[in-house]
Amino acid sequence: MLATRSSRAEAAALDHTAPVFAALGDQTRLRLVARLGREGPLSISRLSDGSGVTRQAVTKHLGVLAGAGLARGSRQGREQVWTLEAAPLDQARRSLDRISQRWDEALGRLKKSLERG
Repeated sequence: MLATRSSRAEAAALDHTAPVFAALGDQTRLRLVARLGREGPLSISRLSDGSGVTRQAVTKHLGVLAGAGLARGSRQGREQVWTLEAAPLDQARRSLDRISQRWDEALGRLKKSLERG
C-alpha cells in the first residue's frame, strides 16, 4: 500500500511539472527564462531588444511561461516588467532527480542480475 501511495504522489508531482517542461521545450521560452534568471526582472522591451524576436512574440511566450507558473508580470509605470518564478523550476528539478534516481536503481539491479547470471 505504501508503494502505491508513493507512486501516486510521484505521478501527481510529475503531472504538476508537465506544464513547466512543456513551456521550457521551446527554444525562445528557454532563452527568456535563462535571461530573466541571469538579469532579473525585465520589461518586454528589454527582453525583445537584440533577441531577433518581436515584442508581440515575446509577449506571447511570456504568457505561456506565466501559464506554467514560471514568470510573473507586473505593471511598472507604462511598462510590463517580468520576473522569473523559481519554485516551478525547483519542482521540475526535483522530478528529474527522482527519475534519475529510479534509472540508477534499475541499472544497479540489471548489473547485479547480469553479474549473477
